[in-house]
Amino acid sequence: MKKDYILQVFIGIVLSITTLQVRSQDLSQSLKGEIQFSGAFALYPMVVRWAEEFKKIHPDVKIDISAGGAGKGITDALAKVVDMGMVSREIYEQELEKGAFPIAVVKDAVIPTINTGNPMYAILKAKGLKQDAAIALWKGETKYWGEVVGTANKIPVHVYTRSDACGAAETWAAWLGMKQEDLEGTAVFGDPGVSSTVQRDKVGIGFNNIAYAYDQKSKRPFKNIAVMPLDINGNGKIDEEENFYDTIDLLMDAIASGVYPSPPARDLYLVTQGKPEKPEVKAFLEFILTKGQQYTTETGYVPLSSDQIQKELDKLK
Repeated sequence: MKKDYILQVFIGIVLSITTLQVRSQDLSQSLKGEIQFSGAFALYPMVVRWAEEFKKIHPDVKIDISAGGAGKGITDALAKVVDMGMVSREIYEQELEKGAFPIAVVKDAVIPTINTGNPMYAILKAKGLKQDAAIALWKGETKYWGEVVGTANKIPVHVYTRSDACGAAETWAAWLGMKQEDLEGTAVFGDPGVSSTVQRDKVGIGFNNIAYAYDQKSKRPFKNIAVMPLDINGNGKIDEEENFYDTIDLLMDAIASGVYPSPPARDLYLVTQGKPEKPEVKAFLEFILTKGQQYTTETGYVPLSSDQIQKELDKLK
């Protein structure tokens, strides 16, 4: 990412760590208990990584994490079935009224994914996906790939969406001016399901969270997967400043700088029922907002700015 952005973020992290250092040292001597999570596939890899590091400091805290979609996460959190729900969309007003207490923890984005074996791959990569073309796809109005890029090609297009109530679908729909229930297409469960389906279907298109499109080791998209670039300015081609999908680092830079639009870029949240009171839950949230931010980029996410970190920490006081 941009050097000044990284510097800003990590200065904030260092200051926050210093503020909490004494308290964290005390907790590390005695903290015990259990933390349960459920919810968004988008946050699952990041929370797993944070849990690994947190347990090095607090080995007596048991952590259980399960993915099942943002809808399940918020429902479980409000019902106190779990301590924290992983939510990959904005929190609705009615959820706040029911006691939802959201803490923003990291940023990522939803991206359109296609198969590299698509016969029109070269032209799709060069022309990109306009917003109005995406609307037509997920409204079920587009039958052929030629319609997507303005040619007479009659290669059929297979559109995929999500079958589970999830933040990825809600966020993607928000970019299209729609709701998740309005999205047409073959419904597939979960981020891994959409990714593997597109990998097998040469004429398919879906949408995924970043962590399910890019290999964290190579920093490039998984085998047979390509990110279809967004034609942000709508001029019918991908300009140099819109071409940032070859590696995850380039994409994260575009998200951090605001070049990639929001939505489908978004904050990700951990949500509790009311302000958290369990010491182990508060300690985990403080950890991920301080020391834990250093693990975001290596896991495929964008860290919060120093100002946002402080804002979220203030909520926990």
